[in-house]
Amino acid sequence: MSFEVNNLEEVRKAVNVCTMCGFCKSVCPSFKAINWDSALSRGRITLTYGLLNGDLEVSDSLVENMYTCTTCADCVRRCPSKVKIVDIIELCRADIVKNGGILPKHKAMVDNILECGNPFGEKVSREEALGRKPHKAKIGYYVGCTATYRSKKTAQATLSILDKLGDDFTTIDEVCCGSVAQRVGWPQEDITPLFQKNVDAIKALGVETLVLACAGCYRMFKIEYPKYVDVPFEVLHITEYLARKDLKLKPMEGVVATYHDPCHLGRHCEVYEPPREVIKKIPGLEFKEMKYNRATSHCCGGGGGVRSAYPKVSMDIANTRLDEADFADLIITTCPFCVNNLQAAVGDRKVQVRDLVEIIDEQLA
Repeated sequence: MSFEVNNLEEVRKAVNVCTMCGFCKSVCPSFKAINWDSALSRGRITLTYGLLNGDLEVSDSLVENMYTCTTCADCVRRCPSKVKIVDIIELCRADIVKNGGILPKHKAMVDNILECGNPFGEKVSREEALGRKPHKAKIGYYVGCTATYRSKKTAQATLSILDKLGDDFTTIDEVCCGSVAQRVGWPQEDITPLFQKNVDAIKALGVETLVLACAGCYRMFKIEYPKYVDVPFEVLHITEYLARKDLKLKPMEGVVATYHDPCHLGRHCEVYEPPREVIKKIPGLEFKEMKYNRATSHCCGGGGGVRSAYPKVSMDIANTRLDEADFADLIITTCPFCVNNLQAAVGDRKVQVRDLVEIIDEQLA
């Protein structure tokens, strides 16, 4: 069966800009885990070129190579030709989906989002799960699916911090932000209504500043939402919000900590300093950077749909990142996906992996 090109027509010229130089080879996390050029940015460009020109069909091997990309965007940073590789890969995924090539795990997640408003298929309402009822307020906290239904400590810590700060804030009658569906290539016409539903719910509460503690959800509201819907309120990651506050924190003596930059918060949105500013507010904590930090930070392996479809690849990538923090007692990050994936790979290591909001909540007087 021939491959029907749709979304990829947008990037036909961009695909030809890649010079196959291989600079991406030094940074691609999935290549380091798999060691095949087909699982590398330039390899994926070659596969995309083959699909565009009718030289390739959607095979299991091709799908696997396109879906082991974590969308970390380190290749975009490294590319001397400035090719927007992640955009190309996601458009390629969209055409693969249109041609019937979606992976079963991804299809199940999207079906859950469309039916239940979250990728886990949870029927419990957000209000019931969080124990909070939305009300009119100028500050809104968008919790996200993972913190609501799986990484509940992140949600409860963020709620507790906002309570302790005395800010009048509200939770949102939210649905999935759409990140999962977009990353795996689901048709945008099904995703845009999710965007609009969330924006309408936020506007209805009179929210002027929206705070998010999930890097993936934050990226959606900052970068993706404005492409399709009007976003008439300020969007802040919780670390941007807390960096502005005078936090009275108890000391953490005798702990060596480092910070892992989530790809969606860091490279995608360029939020590097606010998390570090918040960490510096903790008295007595000894902070050391990993060799690869900020724009050069290595991926945790949890993004792009990789963990759900290819868990071994995801764990191999996480192990690489953990090895880089072998000097630390504590790895702090600011994304539930990063926390979950790094924690899952810790094994016998002595290091702890925690979300910054949990630490701040514990230390906040």
